Amino acid sequence: MRESTRCGWARLENPLYLAYHDSEWGVPSHDDRHLFEMLVLEGAQAGLSWETILNKRAAYRRAFDGFDPRRVARYDAKKMHALLGDPGIVRNRLKIAAAVTNARAFLAVQEEFGSFDRYLWAFVDGKPIRNRWRSLRQIPASTPVSDALSKDLRRRGFKFVGSTICYAMMQAVGLVNDHVVGCFRYTAVARLL
Repeated sequence: MRESTRCGWARLENPLYLAYHDSEWGVPSHDDRHLFEMLVLEGAQAGLSWETILNKRAAYRRAFDGFDPRRVARYDAKKMHALLGDPGIVRNRLKIAAAVTNARAFLAVQEEFGSFDRYLWAFVDGKPIRNRWRSLRQIPASTPVSDALSKDLRRRGFKFVGSTICYAMMQAVGLVNDHVVGCFRYTAVARLL
């Protein structure tokens, strides 16, 4: 696969990055555990590169019990202190505490809506937004939809859910198809619901 057929951000020298671009990014996800994983990872990424987070993803899955929100919601001060000592993850006290807070808020959303999936996808009326960007420069960092999602998540007690983080999560889990039109994944992802 030639580099020119992919989105320009996909790093050819990193197999994790390529696999993420080629098989996961932009694919509509309706699995609550995966949605929780991406919520935590996008929050952890704030101020860092996504490549850093991808390189730590396996360690995150281990450290956060496979991103089971029920288990993460029960983490106490002792467990959070242990996570601060884990070199495999981003050892930021506020980000670790946010993951636990977000797990509790996530469970409340599941209780209210039946699933986090149902809640999240309502922001796009249940169908992915299909953009037609020709270059990476055209892709926004946030949108009115990510603004609304961010505002509602914060109202529900979530942390590290600014509009830019929300938009990155929307891109990652397929609420929006932001592959550039020249990317080989654009059409493949556009066919998915």
